[in-house]
Amino acid sequence: MFENDNYRLGFGTYSLTGEDGTATIETAIEAGFRHVDTARLYENESEVGDALDQASVDREDLFVATKVAHFEEPEKTPEYVRSAVEESLDRLGVDTIDLLYHHWPRGRDDIDTVLPVLEGFVEDGRVERLGVSNYTIEDVDHACDLIDIPLYANQVEIHPLLQQEELRSHLRDNDMYAVAYSPLAQGKVFDVPELQDVAEKHETAPAAVSLAWLLAQDGVAAIPRTSSEEHIRVNLAARDLELDEEDMETIASIEWTVRCEDPNWMEW
Repeated sequence: MFENDNYRLGFGTYSLTGEDGTATIETAIEAGFRHVDTARLYENESEVGDALDQASVDREDLFVATKVAHFEEPEKTPEYVRSAVEESLDRLGVDTIDLLYHHWPRGRDDIDTVLPVLEGFVEDGRVERLGVSNYTIEDVDHACDLIDIPLYANQVEIHPLLQQEELRSHLRDNDMYAVAYSPLAQGKVFDVPELQDVAEKHETAPAAVSLAWLLAQDGVAAIPRTSSEEHIRVNLAARDLELDEEDMETIASIEWTVRCEDPNWMEW
């Protein structure tokens, strides 16, 4: 799995574009993030590539993830998918992508077309690991039957307000990571009394508590996104925050159910 435990807390880059985006991503790397997550759809792979090039950290010490074939992109063909991956490699300025995801399938035909093409990039060495994003349990099982190489991760929404116990368990059974996007529920965790209480106990922020809770789970990584240097450092502090059994029970007791990303065509 993640050979460097520091990779389990990654830096999400959604909406970080232009020179300011590059500067923010570089700041996150210099502050201590070693896993950087982007996507073709974010239209910032070039900014990520510039940040990788400008940062003082060697490429071999960084874990670079991107995603292709989002449901909003044009109709998928093998040729389109192959070209998309080639373009991602070029924009990122890397010889290999550490983790390449299929980004949010629109159905089984989409999965059947996209995954075999991505598998080919793993086989020829230009992609190290293959992942999926927003796959249901049934989608994961279908994908595992479809391709010959193991899937590394499923990137899905997970946070204390959407704990995803069944999905996390299923991924562990298949030796896959759950990579949590929107791990702070797009800011909603700040208003949860249970998280506020745990944060006060540890003299930290609800953001750090939420991320520490995710990192305390077996087989879970998280990719918080922020444009604030202060929040970058708060998020990194989660790696050193040890929650005790009482804290974990308190967070497990949260009764909120909030899904921030829920398109009407998706059947969770």
